[in-house]
Amino acid sequence: MAETRVDDPGSETHAPAPHAGRHPGPKEYIRIAIILGVITAAEVAIYYIEGAKDFLIPLLFFFSFVKFTLVVLWFMHLRFDSRTYARFFVMGLAGAVTLFLIVLLIFQVFSS
Repeated sequence: MAETRVDDPGSETHAPAPHAGRHPGPKEYIRIAIILGVITAAEVAIYYIEGAKDFLIPLLFFFSFVKFTLVVLWFMHLRFDSRTYARFFVMGLAGAVTLFLIVLLIFQVFSS
């Protein structure tokens, strides 16, 4: 009778996963946190500048976009993981923005 051999799963060497790459260290997280704090301070400061009232909303949208992008890329690790995850995230975000705009149009928010 032939001998059946079961390999020990612990003895196999595993290749690193394709998405395993360089992930940020604590110093990078602290650097991003400082950048986010500076952007937040700029948002607050712009609100109190009298000359910036005409551009307040676009500037706040811009700063929000920059902060959102930094958080998504670093804290959600989309910058370091597989591009497939980033595509799924962008598709979901595009769907949410599209739905939001459709709802605004339905309720005639843009009509003057």
